[in-house]
Amino acid sequence: MILTVTPNPSLDRTYEIPNLERGTVLRATGERMDPGGKGVNVSRAVAAAGHRTVAVLPLGGAPGALVADLLAGQGIETAPVQIAGTTRSNIALAESDGTLTKINAPGPELTPDESRALLSAVAAHARTADWIVCSGSLPRGLTPSWYAELVTRAHESGARVALDTSGPFLTAALSARPDVVKPNAVELAEAVGRPLASVGDAVKAAEELRALGAGAVLASLGADGQLLVSEAGTLYGAASVAAVRSDVGAGDASLAGFLAAGGDGEDALTAAVAHGAAAVQLPGSVMPTPSDLDPAAVLVTADVPLDRAITQQGSPR
Repeated sequence: MILTVTPNPSLDRTYEIPNLERGTVLRATGERMDPGGKGVNVSRAVAAAGHRTVAVLPLGGAPGALVADLLAGQGIETAPVQIAGTTRSNIALAESDGTLTKINAPGPELTPDESRALLSAVAAHARTADWIVCSGSLPRGLTPSWYAELVTRAHESGARVALDTSGPFLTAALSARPDVVKPNAVELAEAVGRPLASVGDAVKAAEELRALGAGAVLASLGADGQLLVSEAGTLYGAASVAAVRSDVGAGDASLAGFLAAGGDGEDALTAAVAHGAAAVQLPGSVMPTPSDLDPAAVLVTADVPLDRAITQQGSPR
């Protein structure tokens, strides 16, 4: 079972438009409404792959109730923590050429009691979890060290932890030794304090995160592939994509595939790349099902193309 923790979930509305023109009336050619937040997306992808998942998340107001209804409609088990604030609503504008513009709301501020209730909800399900996924930004009211405390408690319960966050939330949690961290290129560069021009630069940065406490680093480099840097060595994976429709949640789908395939080694990296490649070809934040995957199209090798330029830097949280 994969338990996900999303401290700052959202109600995501995605509109497909021909192109974005400022100051004009835009008419959408398609629209979707999905439960959002990185951990929520991981749960959705795990469920779509046919595995059990439980989503722990704070919910409040009408948007929070709608998020709960949407998750229930997808057959996802939730452990909601009711809060006084209102769950945020995010907007994504997806252009026909694959360009995505996102407007992310800040979200509610959690009280100390709500913070403790969230940790208690995780503890109540942790002992039945194989992996605990801690994903996304922290809402107002939670300090950067909150993830570190969560990682420590998860390890005490015997679960492995995958951490997908950025900035001070990531660096503060490394000392708690998460089993896997999953930055994109921008987040990896931010964590080491310098730009990354090549895959080789990304490998060195990942090794630095391991030296700071990360057990393994699964780094998404956008169209330039993925890296898995662990105690066993470094693997590189890539797959060609005919057309990108939306990259919302693609990294989360990739992490879900990685963990569902065991969370270590060549098979897990193959699953991660296959899930990510499938996700970018689907609308909005739709998560791929097994029929969408093409693992045969994935190349995974220990012969890492160190000189390959990173052409798609990704986007920060």
